[in-house]
This record gives sequence, structure tokens and C-alpha cells, in this order.
Amino acid sequence: AAGETFVIIGESGSGKSLTGMAIAGLAPEGARVGGAIRFDGQDVVGLPDARMRRVRGREIGIVYQDPLGALNPVHTVGDQIAEALRVHGLARGREAMARAVALLERVRIPDPARVARSYPHQISGGMRQRAGIAMALLTGPKLLLADEPTTALDVTMEAQIINLLRELQSDLEATIVLVSHNLGLIAELCDDVGVMYAGEVVGVGTVHEIFHNAQHPY
Repeated sequence: AAGETFVIIGESGSGKSLTGMAIAGLAPEGARVGGAIRFDGQDVVGLPDARMRRVRGREIGIVYQDPLGALNPVHTVGDQIAEALRVHGLARGREAMARAVALLERVRIPDPARVARSYPHQISGGMRQRAGIAMALLTGPKLLLADEPTTALDVTMEAQIINLLRELQSDLEATIVLVSHNLGLIAELCDDVGVMYAGEVVGVGTVHEIFHNAQHPY
């Protein structure tokens, strides 16, 4: 529901990230997506590519596990955010860059103007992840898919990213679908949990039910 966080957990290779990417229509080429994925009243499975791109860009935001890999290394951070604003028809020219800097400031990046002029390799991993969150939020999405967003960060930075996601979720009244294997993060941030094992969902429940009354041996 709006304002809630659902997490998909499981060991490496269990299908967590693949499931998350299928929701956004980004399953790898050759993958077969069956059944239904109902988002905001419509089934997005089988939507034409052009229509799915509009849904994904405007209504579904994605925070990737590896922000360095997700960002283009030959363009500055600000240019990449400004380009996304132009593509979605939200701003152009100097206005797009000004809004890019404002988005970086919104995700608590110090000296956002300097970071906007920087290339991804010139800023820290925590700043890259914040920049990725800024890009995911630029259209005010209803759903935020976060694929292990704190995996590459130290404990202090992980806590900052968790708090940032919580604040932004409250501001946007957005739903978060989180992919994670971090049980501490799950206990602190999430409402409901889906447990995956060997490509199958083997349990769904509240955080309390999954932690204290697990029904599957895994």
C-alpha cells in the first residue's frame, strides 16, 4: 500500500533481484514473465515497450545495487539528472540543471553544485548512491524499487541511506519494494516480507511474523 515498505529476502541466486526487475519490465532478454503484475490498477505484463517506459520513468523509480555501474562514467552527475528531466519533459536548459542541483540537495548531498559538476568516479560511494536515489525520485514516483541499495556501503553510510529512504517515502507517500538480505535493515525499515528460496516465494508475512513465527525450514 502507499507509504508501506515490502521487502523480498533470500540468499544469493534465489530470484530476488530478477523479481524486482520484472516488476519494472527490465527482466533480462529471454526471460519469460508470466501471470500478472498489477500496478496502480493495471496489469503491466505485456505492455508495449513505449507504454512501459512511460510507466517506469514517471511512476516507478529504481535505485540500483551498484550506483557506479548505473551511472554513465563519461557524463557529470548533474548532466545525467538534467537529461532525465528533459526526457520526461519536466525541465530544459538552465532550469534542468538548477533542478538537478536541487534534487542533489534534497537527498542530503553536501555542496550539491560541486557534485553536479563531478563525474561518478570523483565522488564517494555514498554520494553516488544518493545521486542514484535523486534520479529515481525526480518524477515523484508512486513506487520505488530499491535493489540492495546499501550493499556496497559501510555501516555509518548504510544508516544514513536508510534514514533518507524513510524520510523521502514519508514525503512522497510512496511504496517501496526493497530487495535485501540484511535482516537488521529489514527489521528497521519494512512492514511486510516475502521470503524467496530457489526461485520460489516460500513465505509472506509481517516483519514480526517472519522473524518470530517462521513457517518454512529455510
